Amino acid sequence: MIGVKPQFDGVVGEGDEARFLLQGIGPAICLPNGLAIFGAAYPPGHRKAMVFAFFGAVAPIGAVIGSAFASVLALAWWPWAQWVLAIWTAFLALASYLAVPDLPHKVNFPKGWKERIEALDLLGAVVGIVALVLFNFAWTQAPISGWNTATCIAPLVLGIVLFGAFAYIEFKVSPNPLLPYAAVNADVGFVLAAVVCGWATFGVFTLYITQILQHIRHLSPLLTVAWFAPVTISGGCAAVVTGKLLGPWQVSPPVVMSMALLAFTIGITLTAFTPIDQIYWGQTFVSMIIMPFGMDMSFPAATLILSNAVSKKHQGIGASLVNTVVNYGIALGVGFAGTVDVHVNNGGLTESDQLKGYRGGLYMGMGLAGLGLGVCLVFMLREHFWKKH
Repeated sequence: MIGVKPQFDGVVGEGDEARFLLQGIGPAICLPNGLAIFGAAYPPGHRKAMVFAFFGAVAPIGAVIGSAFASVLALAWWPWAQWVLAIWTAFLALASYLAVPDLPHKVNFPKGWKERIEALDLLGAVVGIVALVLFNFAWTQAPISGWNTATCIAPLVLGIVLFGAFAYIEFKVSPNPLLPYAAVNADVGFVLAAVVCGWATFGVFTLYITQILQHIRHLSPLLTVAWFAPVTISGGCAAVVTGKLLGPWQVSPPVVMSMALLAFTIGITLTAFTPIDQIYWGQTFVSMIIMPFGMDMSFPAATLILSNAVSKKHQGIGASLVNTVVNYGIALGVGFAGTVDVHVNNGGLTESDQLKGYRGGLYMGMGLAGLGLGVCLVFMLREHFWKKH
């Protein structure tokens, strides 16, 4: 959460692994299932586009509201932020059980264990997840251990090998692959590539602007949240605009994705070159307005494309894929930027060196955003000439 700074000693203690695991499992289950419900409940059209757009808007709004409450509670004792939010999520769990309607579906779940394993493609899922974890671990561990250690090299190599094994299992072995072949096309590949780059940029932006505000500009947690407050308004506006673009205005998803990556690129560039002594209403405020447009344009557009690309029974798979790519992109982006950070900050012993590292990480984010924007432009040209001919 933005602004809350509990005092840890840097060592993962007993019970921390379980806490981190549950914090990952929660959104991994909640987000794709929510999107799957929307995908199954709404047919392709204007309403579906608007619903997905508003779903994307709750991310920045929820982040700021949750951080504001946590920062206020932390003034008394920081664990209160965890306790109160745990109580709130427990209430939401009960409310969802009572409020979420049952969707019509055919009960055709295999009875035998062998049939269940094949239906769920457990072999492919396990190999794919382990590959993702190892590859991500290598990049996030590199800023700490360095690339010349087995701690980073071994997971990286093993992860790449397992990616190859995963592809072989999905295309040659599995009778029921995780993602239907019919849904794997150039459009889906374009969307996933753009989403990875865009949300990696967002992860870098969020990490380093928070570091700059609290460690360089020495803002309090509550004031830091206040500086983030404009994203709630701009996020809502971005959701409405995106819903209109994808719905009644019938703007093609590649164009919407290009607009999203342009917003990511402009937002992080403004942040990277913001003078430390500049007032809030300069580049920092403008970046807070622009960045949510990248989030709330790319996520609904990506979800809508994949939702329309797969059948109703595969809505959860399509939504899970977008969710996985979003979160994986954030984690990888932070790992890439962290590697740059530690190599240019001269040890980070002074504020000047820390700022140098932070800016290095932001420059990496600019490169990721530019790469994503380039992918979008190439796809737009491809679509233009393909339709023309």
